[in-house]
Amino acid sequence: MAELNLLHDAVVSGDAKGARALTEKALATGTDPLTLVNKYLAPAMDEVGRRFQANEYFVPELLLSARAMKAALELIRPLLAARGDEPIGRVVIGTVKGDLHDIGKNLVASMLEGGGFEVIDLGVNVTPEAFVAKVKETKAKIVALSALLTTTMPSMKTTIDALTESGIRQQVKVLIGGAPITQAYAKAIGADGFTENAAEAVAMAKRVIAPA
Repeated sequence: MAELNLLHDAVVSGDAKGARALTEKALATGTDPLTLVNKYLAPAMDEVGRRFQANEYFVPELLLSARAMKAALELIRPLLAARGDEPIGRVVIGTVKGDLHDIGKNLVASMLEGGGFEVIDLGVNVTPEAFVAKVKETKAKIVALSALLTTTMPSMKTTIDALTESGIRQQVKVLIGGAPITQAYAKAIGADGFTENAAEAVAMAKRVIAPA
């Protein structure tokens, strides 16, 4: 138990090597991989998010913790998939067409993975058609759109329109975020949710797919 608490601490402190080594050891000694996620990794990212909200952590700390989380999940994810454990939700994420910024998108992806979601990251400069195709292929419950430039914000609406035109808009919730994005803009284009930062993304994602 003490060593598993060290796994929690490694993620909070952004120690990727430590997180991977502790995960490897825990799995080798028979610890259930889902237990590692639910009792140690997810709470660690919750704590990182709390510190970010309290201005105790900033983007560099978030990036380090996200990297540590990813190091642990690289070992855990194949085991969960092999035994058929379902994620709490599947998210297709990407930075919209015309925008090449990915730091915020990468942070959100890591936070969502830490929160128990399966994340399909399409990268940057993603066309509406690519989002639609991937949602159809993966049956994702959430599409997460990122934009850092005001000039690429219209691509968010274009993507939502494409989901509607393809007949799958009712199957997914659309979350948007990025520096220039506001709640008013999210409402105007028909998005289901908006978060100001990566730390809020997990709570928002869980909220939008929760049974009514």
